[in-house]
Formats: sequence, structure tokens, C-alpha cells
Amino acid sequence: MDLIRHLRLFIVVAEELHFSRAADLLGMAQPPLSQRIRRLERELGLELFDRSARQVRLTAAGALLLEEARELLAREERLRTVMARVREGELGTLRAGVPPQTPARTLHALLSACAQEFPGLRIDLQEVDTAEQVRLLAAARLNVGLVHHPVADADDLVLGPSAGVELGVVLPRSSPLARLSEVALADLTGHELFLFPRAAAPGWYDRILDICREGGFTPPAVRHARNPEFLLGLVASGRGVAFDDGRVAGKEPRAAWRPLAGRPLVLWMSAVWQVHSAHPAAPAFARIAAEVIAREGPPRRLLTPSEESSDETRRPRPWSVVFGPGADPAAP
Repeated sequence: MDLIRHLRLFIVVAEELHFSRAADLLGMAQPPLSQRIRRLERELGLELFDRSARQVRLTAAGALLLEEARELLAREERLRTVMARVREGELGTLRAGVPPQTPARTLHALLSACAQEFPGLRIDLQEVDTAEQVRLLAAARLNVGLVHHPVADADDLVLGPSAGVELGVVLPRSSPLARLSEVALADLTGHELFLFPRAAAPGWYDRILDICREGGFTPPAVRHARNPEFLLGLVASGRGVAFDDGRVAGKEPRAAWRPLAGRPLVLWMSAVWQVHSAHPAAPAFARIAAEVIAREGPPRRLLTPSEESSDETRRPRPWSVVFGPGADPAAP
């Protein structure tokens, strides 16, 4: 028996509760329709319709089958759509956006994990900031994007699992604050702040400044630096401070990284994709990306200022990761 075909006939009869009208809608005679429904009932060993009254009614088994049949046929339609996309070559490439600051180690781990799970899928990575990723997703020029939270204009986006990275402060090594084991935001009073341009990730940019004000730090000036290395050079020259997870600061001996007291700054990230035009591999990419962000990074043991002064122990500063299905990407 062609189960899918019989289920399609059953759904029409179940919705009309009238064999003649259902037959007209299906463009067939009523007797063959009734015979096929009887055949389905025999196959399942259940009565699907109560025909004892003047009006046809669904039995309890028929009502349950109607719900399940609709879901099954919806899945069949999705399967056909996916296979059509495979036929047309569309599924073979996943166009993914990643932030410009993404470390090479993280990119390598992400691509390796995707290749292991989807050996036939080509990942086309593009270096794009959060705001531009949202625009490209809306224009269907990206299939998925790894973004910084909070995300503006996200109504049509699905958010994957989140991973949060705790940020500390990058200081000139000559600063008295570099002798502390941790620095409070209020301790930064009077320092200029170096940040990425607001247009790159407006929600996260505004959130940083809000948290600074709440912590007692209102910078006299906010300078913009898109390239992390350029930002680090400005800090090392004694012109201000910046926030970082510690990896960039570890490359510059004239700069010091210190955790912030109370850990107020957490950079939340997740992959996002369009609700109505999702690439089949987008949810898996989102899961893999969150796992990679949570796993990759320098050792997490905090070095003391005296350890940092030793050439043997000078390493990229550690970072902390918060990751879980219940994590709130908007929370600090």
C-alpha cells in the first residue's frame, strides 16, 4: 500500500467529514475513495471514521492519525525541498559570516569540526562584523552568521546556542593599575577608552558603555580602532585602555591584561540564521560554533603581576567562557 498517498486522501476526508465533497475536491469518484479509506483502516487495524450516524465523524484513532499525518506530510515536503536544493547544488555550500576579530585557532577548529560532521559540505567563511552580517542575512547573501549580542533587527532571525567570553581590561604595563591582580571599572576613571566602531556591533557597543557607566567609569573620550593590533598599539603607547579576552594583549610586552572585578563584561556570541530561508546545515553550524568558542582559548589560570614580569611565564592572558543552553546572551 502507498501509505503517503492514502494519508493524503485520508486528510481531505477527515477535514471535510463528507466523502462526496472530499471526492469532488480530489477529482475522483466517491466509491474508489471509500475503498481506499477502507483499505487504510484494514492496514492499520482501526476504524478511522464513525459512519453510524447521519454525519461522518472521526473516531479517537482517526483524530490522532489526522494530527500525525499532517506532521508526516509536512516532513515529506521539507525532505523533497531539501533534496531539490541538493540537486540544484545549493546545499553544497554554506555561506557563513564570522567577526573580523575571530582568532585563527578558533577558525581552524570550527572548519575542522564542520568538515568532520558534514564531509560533503563546503563552508564559505566571510569576515563580516555583526551589523553587516544581519544585513547580508536579510538579503540572502549569507546562510548563517556568528554575531555579537545583543543583535538589532533580529525579529526574523533564529538564535543558536550562546557562548559567553569574559573580558578584562588591557592597560599600559607602566600603569600603576597593572600591579593589581584585578581592576574595578571605577579604577579606570580618567582613562580614554579604545573600542571597535559602533557601526560594527551597535548593541554590544552600547552595552559596553552602559556597563562602564554603571560601574563608575565614564571615559573622557572613546576612540575607535577596528584592528585589534592597532588598538593594542594605542594602549601600549599609554594613550588609554581597552577591553579584551586576553589573547591579543598577550602578544605585546608593553601591555598588561587584568580581569575586571566582579566580571561585569561578558561578550555573548551565537550563530543566527533566517527563519523563513534556513539552510539545512545552519542549526548544526550554530551548535558547533558555540562548542568551539567554549572549548578554544588560552589556559584560564590567572598569572600574577610578578609571574608576568618573567620572560619564561609571559604568555597570552587567560580568558573564561560561560556556555550553556540556559545562558542569557543579553546578560552581562
